[in-house]
Amino acid sequence: MTDLDARRLRDAYDTQIRPELPDPVPAGVIIDRDGPLFRVLNLDRGGFITYRTLDGLAGAELDALIARQVEFFRARGESVEWKLTGHDEPADLGDRLRAAGFVPEDLETVVVGPVAALAGAVPVLPEGVRLREVTAREDLDRIAAMEEEVWQADRSHLVTGLAREIEADPQSITIVVAEADGTVVSAGWVRYQRGTGFATLWGGSTLPQWRKKGIYRALVAYRARLAEQRGKTLVQVDCSPESRPILERLGLVAVTTTTPYVYTP
Repeated sequence: MTDLDARRLRDAYDTQIRPELPDPVPAGVIIDRDGPLFRVLNLDRGGFITYRTLDGLAGAELDALIARQVEFFRARGESVEWKLTGHDEPADLGDRLRAAGFVPEDLETVVVGPVAALAGAVPVLPEGVRLREVTAREDLDRIAAMEEEVWQADRSHLVTGLAREIEADPQSITIVVAEADGTVVSAGWVRYQRGTGFATLWGGSTLPQWRKKGIYRALVAYRARLAEQRGKTLVQVDCSPESRPILERLGLVAVTTTTPYVYTP
C-alpha cells in the first residue's frame, strides 16, 4: 500500500472509530463530557478518556483541561486512562500529561486494513485445538484466568466489562476462545462498530507454551470472517510488537501509534 492509502485509512480510523465509546452503553456505565473529552465511567476498572481531536487546545487552556481530569478522578478515588495516539495535537501533549501525573504504559501500533484479506486467510490449528464462541460467565472467568497466567496481573476487570457488553447487546461483540483439552490457551473478541464499516479486534493473549503454533492467526481469521458476515469492510487492531508482523503480513497497515497514559490517585 502507498503512503496515501495509509493516510486514508488513518482518516477513516479518526472519523469512524474515534471517540471510542461503548455503543450501546451498558447498564450502569456513565459517559459525560468536558469540552472535547468524553469520560467513560463504571465500565470495568477505573475511567477512560477518549476524544476525536482536542479542537486546537494548547498551552494553559490544555493544561487546565488536563488538571480538571486529574481532580475529577482524584475525587472519585480511581485511576483513569487517557488514550493518546501518535498523531494527536499538540505534539507536546504527552509531556503535558506526564507533568500532570499521568504515567505512559507500553506503546502499541494501530493497524487498519480490509476485512477480506484477514477473512480469506486459512490458518491450520494445532491438533487438539478448537475455536469456540462463548458468552457464559464461567467462560469469561476462564479467559481472565488465562490472561492472569500470561500477564501475572489481576484481569478480573475483563469479566466485568465483557459481561456488561454482552448484556447490553449480544450482537455487538463476539468472544472466541481457543481450547485444548478443556483449557483456554488463547482468547480474543471482535466488536462490530455500529454505524461504521469497521470491526475492531481485541485480546489475543496466548499461553507461552502455545505460541508460534498459528493460534493467534487462526483467531484473527475467524473473527474477520464474523465481521465480513456482518458487512464490515475494515478491521482495526491496537497491536503489540509481537502481533504487528503477523497482521501486516495479512494486509493491515500501520497508521499511527497509541499509548495509554494512566493517572492513579
